[in-house]
Amino acid sequence: MNAIPPIEQASREAINQFQAEKLYQLLRYLQNHSAYYQQVFQAHGIDIQAVRTLESLAHLPFTTKEQLQQENMAFRCVPTAQTADYVTTSGTSGDPVLLALTDKDLDRLAYNESLSYQCMEMAAGQAVQLTTTLDRRFMAGLAYFLGARRAGIGVVRVGSGVPELQWGTVERIQPDALVCVPSFLLKMVEFAEANGIDYRQSSVKKVLCIGEPIRNPDFSLNALASRISSKWDIQLFSTYASTEMATAFTECAHGVGGHHHPELIITEFVDEEGQPVAEGEPGELVVTTLGVEGMPLLRFKTGDIVQPHFAPCACGRTTMRLGPVIGRKNQMVKYKGTTLYPPALFDLLNDIEEIVNYVIEIASDEFGEDEITVKVGTGTASDELLLKIKDRFRAKLRVSPNITFAPIEEINRSKFPENSRKSITLFDHRRPR
Repeated sequence: MNAIPPIEQASREAINQFQAEKLYQLLRYLQNHSAYYQQVFQAHGIDIQAVRTLESLAHLPFTTKEQLQQENMAFRCVPTAQTADYVTTSGTSGDPVLLALTDKDLDRLAYNESLSYQCMEMAAGQAVQLTTTLDRRFMAGLAYFLGARRAGIGVVRVGSGVPELQWGTVERIQPDALVCVPSFLLKMVEFAEANGIDYRQSSVKKVLCIGEPIRNPDFSLNALASRISSKWDIQLFSTYASTEMATAFTECAHGVGGHHHPELIITEFVDEEGQPVAEGEPGELVVTTLGVEGMPLLRFKTGDIVQPHFAPCACGRTTMRLGPVIGRKNQMVKYKGTTLYPPALFDLLNDIEEIVNYVIEIASDEFGEDEITVKVGTGTASDELLLKIKDRFRAKLRVSPNITFAPIEEINRSKFPENSRKSITLFDHRRPR
């Protein structure tokens, strides 16, 4: 698919009207098929006939991750016989949630990721190498595979890790792009440089970056992406997605935020009290899924603090653009009078070349105050490096956490626990808020 969907080039008024109609269809579907939302509608005295505009959404209750975890199967709208596939969340912020997908949901997932490849300006006949897994009920790998097939793009399913295998495959098959976690790109570069691989002349010209941010709030490349770009002149595309919403916000070549696909999802942005923030201000992203058959969600609170941008993009899309995640609501840290979100710490640590890897631990002291400990892996541990790291924290964030050096392999064991689908950089030992 090459043409941008007409709804993504429509006026804001037309998009709002389109979504209001889709919202009412969703509410009727939930009332007829969802045991969970039937109970919610009854308990709150909700008359879905009165919900005919997007503004009316504000009168409906939120759906939280805790509710989705605790009453998981009550969200299911189809019998087992109509379920084509099962996926689960990664479980990095709680027990994994099981989601049932129908054939229609798989088609929707394919359409969603075909739009991501479209944003990257990839075309039928090209090839993409997937460095993410398709097994262990992981939605991302499945989504990128299905999206590529819908777009007529060839797929090379290498899976995660093993730089040697990645480069061997690139040499043999000559893919045009990668789907990859950004930090793994640095490992691929390190392997290439150590083994005489001329990676700058490889067939790979684009990377869809998943799992980690590559941009600052002003859309400039962050420290991680800058390190990659300083080594490899390659086009990096940022994306934001989650298993629960089965929708991706992928940026185009202009690099000014992930594009909203109004045919797939309704977005809201709320403050700590659940009230709408002023237009264009950062807020917690709340989503309502459209076109989902198995387990649709109404006003689902993602926990991610993001900033929307509403000006039309030079690519021709008029839809809202989503800025990089500022932080997760439940991971906000108040440290020595300063409010911090972990991405700010990640970005700072990624900018220090002597640091090979790291993990961050957050705990509560005896007075209930937040404490931050950063464990750093490096081959050049010294008092001078420790002072450099502390000074960088004070200069950028005004405060410096507790910093300790640890063996690189020890940190890797923490970051990559057995059977985990994602690396874990943050360990929050505080009691749930």
